[in-house]
Amino acid sequence: MTKFKMNSDSNNGSQVTLTSYMIGGTDNGEINHGYDSTNDLTKDQNICIGCQKKNNNALFNLPDSNYLRNRTKPTMKERLLDKVKKGCTRKVLYKRIPILSWLPSYNLDYAICDLVAGVTVGLTVIPQAIAYANIAGLPPQIGLYSSFLGCFFYTIFGSCKDSAVGPTAISALLTRENIHGLGPAGATIFCFLNGCVVFLMGVFQCGFLIDFVSGPVSVGFTSAAAIIIATTQMKDILGLPYPGGDFVIIWEQIIQHISETRFNDAALGIGTILVLLLLRSIKNIRFGSGDDEKEPVKAFLNKSLWLISTARNIIVVCVTAAIAYLFEIHGSQPFRLTGYVKPGLPDIVPPEFEINMGNTTRSFMEVTSTIGTGLLVIPLLCILENVALAKVFADGKAIDATQEMFALGICNIASSFVQSMPVSGALSRGAVNNASGVRTTCGGIYTAIIVMLSLKFLTPCFSYIPKASLAGIIVAAVVFMVEIQVVKPMWRTKKTDLIPATATFLGCLLLRLEVGIILGIAINIMFLLYQSARPSVRVEKSTTPSGCDYLLITPDRSLAFPSVEYVRNTVSKAGIKQGSSSIPVVVDARHIQAADYTAANGIKSLIDDFYQRNQAIIFFNLKPRVSSIFQGVGPKQFIHCNTYQELNQLLQKHCKDTKCKIKMIDAHEIIDFSM
Repeated sequence: MTKFKMNSDSNNGSQVTLTSYMIGGTDNGEINHGYDSTNDLTKDQNICIGCQKKNNNALFNLPDSNYLRNRTKPTMKERLLDKVKKGCTRKVLYKRIPILSWLPSYNLDYAICDLVAGVTVGLTVIPQAIAYANIAGLPPQIGLYSSFLGCFFYTIFGSCKDSAVGPTAISALLTRENIHGLGPAGATIFCFLNGCVVFLMGVFQCGFLIDFVSGPVSVGFTSAAAIIIATTQMKDILGLPYPGGDFVIIWEQIIQHISETRFNDAALGIGTILVLLLLRSIKNIRFGSGDDEKEPVKAFLNKSLWLISTARNIIVVCVTAAIAYLFEIHGSQPFRLTGYVKPGLPDIVPPEFEINMGNTTRSFMEVTSTIGTGLLVIPLLCILENVALAKVFADGKAIDATQEMFALGICNIASSFVQSMPVSGALSRGAVNNASGVRTTCGGIYTAIIVMLSLKFLTPCFSYIPKASLAGIIVAAVVFMVEIQVVKPMWRTKKTDLIPATATFLGCLLLRLEVGIILGIAINIMFLLYQSARPSVRVEKSTTPSGCDYLLITPDRSLAFPSVEYVRNTVSKAGIKQGSSSIPVVVDARHIQAADYTAANGIKSLIDDFYQRNQAIIFFNLKPRVSSIFQGVGPKQFIHCNTYQELNQLLQKHCKDTKCKIKMIDAHEIIDFSM
């Protein structure tokens, strides 16, 4: 059933509004040839969805009962009370404290799996923590301080069982670049502020900010960070005592002092990397295949190889420390060692918000100003790293980014009370956790206990760890973070994605990490704005079954103020050049989901242009809310329809009117000629 009504207005010209029900158009966009709308116009006159008269025009409205009710907006106080009421429920409590959900069903099997995974991750995190403290330019015990308290709090508030909270290579590098020599006290304040920002982002549900970090930007950032991290360790592998700085400065120092390379340290560092890469690959060796793997001996061998591969870092550290100790007791030391590691657990005290450096005191505001943009960029990257880890091991389950922000924020705030640097979930430790069969976040408790025991009893042994072996551990880990393999798929799919990826990579490498990632995000936003301002507009010439020619123009997205002038010019040019200023123009608005005031004014000017040269323009498939926006600016002649049958009728009517005008003009010319 199709119905339309045409009215004329002396001031505004004419307006045709068509309202459809039970349309008969085909799905593929073709006009139904056998349709006769003349009979339907006299039938079922009582079927109408909200036609009302206003200013002598028939307007398309939705039913008052469902859509046009005059609702009173709640006040701010009512909104806050409603928010508090919704937040104080059992469901929200279980959502924000996930341990309440799984603890009642916790059993012995879960406890054994978590124990095995927690101990395995603990053996992995100890050498990593010491190495990451070296990346951050901090004493080795700071890395260990950062590795246990966050685990306890993540057990309570975390939603990803595989996440092992602690220091990471990227967070360590970002800490080094942003504390600007403020030392352990500056790293602690940075950890506290990072936690506060992340927690507030969770409160205000700012998880959407992560969506602005696209895949290419993330790839460029991660690859550049991996190269910078590896570069900072080259001086330790070569045995050079010069402090590390920026990427370019480090390589300048290495080139200048390459002749001072210590052969023993270089041999140990390179050997460590080769051994670690070898141990990493042995986990792929399988004894037997299929059902044969379940035989006790083969299963034991496969499990042993996996355990050796997983614990490769602690094995290498223990072996190299033992070698260094043997040299020490025999009166020689060919390697540069880690040196003194402060024994015992740290005191639980609030962060010092004033830092005493020599004869000067840096206030909290001065420290905050020194960190600068890192207070915004670093939390975003920590969240991105943690959410990415959660997604990898989600097994298809939805990830609550807001809850991860709450958990990560609380972990950082709590860790700052034990002199920690910023912490996050590490993908490498998460993979170990998952492969070890962890069942709940309780595995973090056992990891924390292992770290605490090492601080209490093993710190004298840590002093014998060669710096070259720690540097080798870092290099062997970050070399796989350089994602060269994604360049080829980017080139095959969308070559322009290489622009933000390359800009981010070079910006991070040559400037600063946060500058590089902001540069990449800015380029992506510019691409989005350009696409918004320059939508694709398809123009094609078509003919109805009755033989009426028309120009079909299809914009591919909604209209907003950046794009309306471009769309207006495109449609006008198409109407003049391809439509010869006479052929009707049909604008297929199926993709126009929204519009604003500027867009409505642009469409009004477009309609007025067509009206002045007596060329018809018809809007097809226009959404009711968009139609009301266009009508609100009062165009001279606004014609729109929603079905192919209505469009066919309008085009047929236009063809008849045009033919009548041509006949009248021809007759007039003949009369004038005869005179």
